[in-house]
Amino acid sequence: MNPLDIPLATSGTFGELRSNHFHSGIDLKTQKREGLNVYAAASGRISRIKVSRFGYGKALYLTHPNGYTTVYAHLKKFAPEIEAYVKKKQYTKESYQIELFPKSESFKIKKGDIIGYSGNTGGSGGPHLHFEIRDSSARPMNPMSFGIDVKDSKKPIINSVWVYTLGNNTHVNGHQKPQRLTLSPQKDGTYTASKIHAIGNIGIGISTIDQQDLTTNKNGIFSIETFVNGQKNFSLEMNRFSFAETRYINRLIDFSYYKQNSSRISKLFIERNNPLSIYKDVLNKGVITIQDSLSYSITIKVKDFKQNTSTIVIPVDGKQVDNVIKNEILKTPYYAKPSQNFTYSANGFNLLIPKGSLYEDVFLDITTKGDTIKVHNSKTPLHKKMTLVFDVSKYTEKDRKKLFIGRVNNRKPPSYQTTSKKGSKFSLRTKSFGTYGLFSDTKKPTIVPINVADKKWMTQAQYLKLKINDSETGIFSYRGTINGKFILMEYDYKTGMLVYDFNDKIINASENKFKLIVLDKVGNKSTYEATFFRKP
Repeated sequence: MNPLDIPLATSGTFGELRSNHFHSGIDLKTQKREGLNVYAAASGRISRIKVSRFGYGKALYLTHPNGYTTVYAHLKKFAPEIEAYVKKKQYTKESYQIELFPKSESFKIKKGDIIGYSGNTGGSGGPHLHFEIRDSSARPMNPMSFGIDVKDSKKPIINSVWVYTLGNNTHVNGHQKPQRLTLSPQKDGTYTASKIHAIGNIGIGISTIDQQDLTTNKNGIFSIETFVNGQKNFSLEMNRFSFAETRYINRLIDFSYYKQNSSRISKLFIERNNPLSIYKDVLNKGVITIQDSLSYSITIKVKDFKQNTSTIVIPVDGKQVDNVIKNEILKTPYYAKPSQNFTYSANGFNLLIPKGSLYEDVFLDITTKGDTIKVHNSKTPLHKKMTLVFDVSKYTEKDRKKLFIGRVNNRKPPSYQTTSKKGSKFSLRTKSFGTYGLFSDTKKPTIVPINVADKKWMTQAQYLKLKINDSETGIFSYRGTINGKFILMEYDYKTGMLVYDFNDKIINASENKFKLIVLDKVGNKSTYEATFFRKP
């Protein structure tokens, strides 16, 4: 059954193209509200509960008798019995963030039971319910296949269509660079591309989205098929995938184009080092061979789950040309292959890119200046983490405590990277090329009281609220106490709000001493103290 009792509208569909991953569920809109009842989609037991400042925020996992699991994320609160269980564990651990695996008999749930209330916790960009169905191997499956019905009578929207050359002797309209095609709408609702002239192996790329009836969100599509002269040569379908393969989305899309233009082009052909399981009915890896003096008709069909279809026809003439404008390749001394480790050591830096990190051979652009190193550029994807080591032996022990590795962003402060410190060696592990350097953070976090103040009466207040922030390395930890006792404070990193609920009933005195300690990621500490009054 539907996990919400309102007309369903999606702000995200299954398999939708996201940064470094496919969307593993559907995002159900909650009418811009929080606190809507969230229902168990099927009977089962609560097998996992996770509370995190980031990611899924407050999330419940229900395991069902057939081995499937449903996931409910970004919740505001859990149902009362579950909420009490979680809070007890949080207070025992003295931590807001927690992951629990209740015993099988602890929380038996029937289909339709209220298990929580919708919210905006974690990495949510607005109030909604993220809902997943996973199979017995923990692979996400399309909830639409299980009767989760969303009204949709609109065809997918085609943003652009591209043709790629896949060989040194290939050209499209005299060029080896990808060519964007001009599309003309036809009376029957299809599109026809302008005729292209080509020779050799080519591949098709497409940028497309879908919209449902009750929302204007730009969602993902369900399937794409291509045909050459009426014969199917490629298809992909968003029905199921594994978390282990989801980062290969960066092999599906034109990653470089996305980084430069913030638009994702799906390549309708399979390049090496691409093991995605979403493909089917693929002929010759989706590559289309164009021969001289022959004519071809390439058809693309884009469908949503309700089978609303947008069709594009591309006419192709095989035609050799004398002067082909070829791609220019910037050659450097640093040549890396997917099948080999790549190492670099110079000027106080050590770099390891393990084999399997790259999808194709590449000349790396590596330069250093002082405490900064440029490791290629963000237009090339990394599948595994590279390790970058900085020699900090020239700094004193005192200075090292405030140093961190940051990523250099154009016209923005450096973004903190998780920094491992071992003696005179600082290191980071990252899946992103870019420019990294050493920086110092000597500023303390800020604490701004919202409704608490020294000598204030707070009998009528349900919550104790403050805002915390650290503009350089970010908040690492916080700890609040009242009269020396730990209190559970919920932190929303998106707003900086830190909240304690007096309903937790940790205090029963009239005069109460509140203390909050906040640390940033290099150990700078701020403390706020106030004595407030409250009738027991």
